[in-house]
Amino acid sequence: MQAIWLQNKKLSYKTDVKIPTPNNGEALVKVLLAGICATDLQLIKGYYPYTGILGHEFVGEIVQADNAPERIGERVVGEINIVCGKCANCLRNHPTHCKYRDVLGIINHNGAFAEYLCLPLKNLIQVPDSISNEDAVFTEPLAAALQIQQQIIIHPNDKVLIIGAGRLGQLIAQTLVLTGCNLQVVARYQQQQQLLNEHKIAWLLEQDIAHHRFDIVIEATGSTTGFNLSIQAIRPRGIIVLKSTYKDNMSANFSSIVVNEITMVGSRCGSFAPALRLLEDKLVNPSALITNKFPLSQALQAFEYMQQPGILKVLLQMDN
Repeated sequence: MQAIWLQNKKLSYKTDVKIPTPNNGEALVKVLLAGICATDLQLIKGYYPYTGILGHEFVGEIVQADNAPERIGERVVGEINIVCGKCANCLRNHPTHCKYRDVLGIINHNGAFAEYLCLPLKNLIQVPDSISNEDAVFTEPLAAALQIQQQIIIHPNDKVLIIGAGRLGQLIAQTLVLTGCNLQVVARYQQQQQLLNEHKIAWLLEQDIAHHRFDIVIEATGSTTGFNLSIQAIRPRGIIVLKSTYKDNMSANFSSIVVNEITMVGSRCGSFAPALRLLEDKLVNPSALITNKFPLSQALQAFEYMQQPGILKVLLQMDN
């Protein structure tokens, strides 16, 4: 099969990768669409020493499931963490922090930038017929956006700032605006600003951020600049949510964090079911973020295209 392979921080396009064989309790999924995200870009830069097929945002169709033949033909999305179910974190109902987890396209498990992938049946969630492939492929990042509201309570009177209006920042904004909070988003590029305008979400430029005025700040850039802007914007005893991975170590004024008693919250994966409900009810519009689609055979060009400023979502369409 065709696949996009990462090794030693270098991508290559392969046509001779063996179609995976599902283990007991797994299914073979034919990938229909897959999305390139910031984590994929960070992996290429060495964020984590991964070798294998990249990609963890996808929608596909189950084509083999020996343990559940009735599920063959289902259109599905997949939870990306493959967990043991037995370690202390799993038993505490924190499976995304499983001590022995593999992660689709990130840790020890080949991912979605291929014609086929394997995942445990329990990880595969059927997509309602009313949700298009173009929307369904956003289930994983939309679930990650919703995870913020699983971790902290956001009230209608809260002043909330999102730093970063890229792929994830836009999804976070579309979910947070539903809370009725006083929301603003830092947006550099005209396309980002236009998308926010379409959802009646207020945006501002970096230089216009009010100092120490926001109850909650969500940092969605994964950059030192974004992190320092968060510290500048948050009020004493406010909450900063860190929503992006950081490739390098950062330096920051942690004295101000201590003196102002700032709460820092790391936020990662979320549950797929709420994300699918929002998509089914048309409460969010993620497909508006799609900038371009490329066939899998042109994935290397797609990654180059992603490096341009202001590009939002790029999808890979399987050639099968």
